[in-house]
Amino acid sequence: MESRKNRRVVITGIGLVSPLGVGIEENWTNLIQGKSGIRAITGFDASAYATRIAGEVKNFHPEDFIPKKELRKMDPFLKLCLGASRLAFEDGGFEIPPELAHRAGVVMGCGLGGLLTLEESHKVLLDLGPRKVSPFFIPMLIGNMAPGLISIYHGAKGPNLSIQTACAAGTHAVGEAFHMVRSGISDIMITGGVESTVTSLCVAGFNAMRALSTRNDEPEKASRPFDRDRDGFVLGEGSAVLILQELEMALARGARIYAEVIGFGATGDAFHMAAPAPNGEGAARCMQMALDDAGIEPSAVDYINAHGTSTDLNDKYETQAIKTIFEAHASKLAVSSTKSMTGHLLGAAGGVEAAYTALTLERQIMPPTINYENPDPDCDLDYVPNQARPGHIEVAMSNSFGFGGTNGTLVFRRWTGK
Repeated sequence: MESRKNRRVVITGIGLVSPLGVGIEENWTNLIQGKSGIRAITGFDASAYATRIAGEVKNFHPEDFIPKKELRKMDPFLKLCLGASRLAFEDGGFEIPPELAHRAGVVMGCGLGGLLTLEESHKVLLDLGPRKVSPFFIPMLIGNMAPGLISIYHGAKGPNLSIQTACAAGTHAVGEAFHMVRSGISDIMITGGVESTVTSLCVAGFNAMRALSTRNDEPEKASRPFDRDRDGFVLGEGSAVLILQELEMALARGARIYAEVIGFGATGDAFHMAAPAPNGEGAARCMQMALDDAGIEPSAVDYINAHGTSTDLNDKYETQAIKTIFEAHASKLAVSSTKSMTGHLLGAAGGVEAAYTALTLERQIMPPTINYENPDPDCDLDYVPNQARPGHIEVAMSNSFGFGGTNGTLVFRRWTGK
């Protein structure tokens, strides 16, 4: 039997639901135009909160993707990921044939799961008693229902996994899916990230940590990665689903190929519950691991979609980590944070940013870091400030780092037809 080891893996479908829009084109247009999706919170009364802004999804109609009778059984995060999965398959122009169902799997990243369901169900318990708690409470809450429902809706009977690694979850999901296809475990993987936690409890919790921006009077300017005057991240929500396929299968069906996935790295800081390791030591090892996995030198990378959260330590240490790995080449790299426009989507961030990075390679335009107004001496790379930039981009990297010191890096190559 022919070995399936080290096969090539490509992206053949993308579904996006984010604060910048629903679908690829609305997302891309707003991204390249440098438009912010951050506004005043509408999901609950935030008037008493230190932070009253977020990147909420707008104009998403779940009934367009999910039977109405099923909607009451789903937390918002499940509606978002199913919507994104439908968009990804529509974009890819295919569904999984029954004879390949066992060769198709799902890996999704999610940080907190059905937090709104938890908050609302706890109120029902306190106000009305235990008999009034919904029988759908547990299935609506648990994070693994995202890949579970995607597999049900699309007939994927291969590996079915949920990754809960905080803000690195989406990146880890794409990375694990990539390895499954490359090693021959699966031929098709549905992967990405999802999060919907713009809720009263989540905002209160992050406010207690003093992690969120309080620039409430200028929502569109609140997320300002690498800028000297950054004052915290902005919470966002959304989902991205990518279809990964083994190259020969994709070519045989005439699939549109956005980019090739060529490397994945994952490391731990072993340092602190919430703060990154000094000087970005863990992030640097993660980027090096991804480069080694891809079999390329640092000088081959042209663009990095940074984690770039708009927090003091993350932006400083990510910059230092890039300098550690890329040395003299760091000054030639373009590095941007799309969180300047979407906010931080937590477990969905890595999936959304993987999709944006693939589109960057396909369309040869680098998204900007908006709100970059005042340079920080500790952040002195080329952050593609304020305006998108066309360029020749052959290899791109995407970083994600999360609480608990968990790090993930993906490496992508432009698809040129060979």
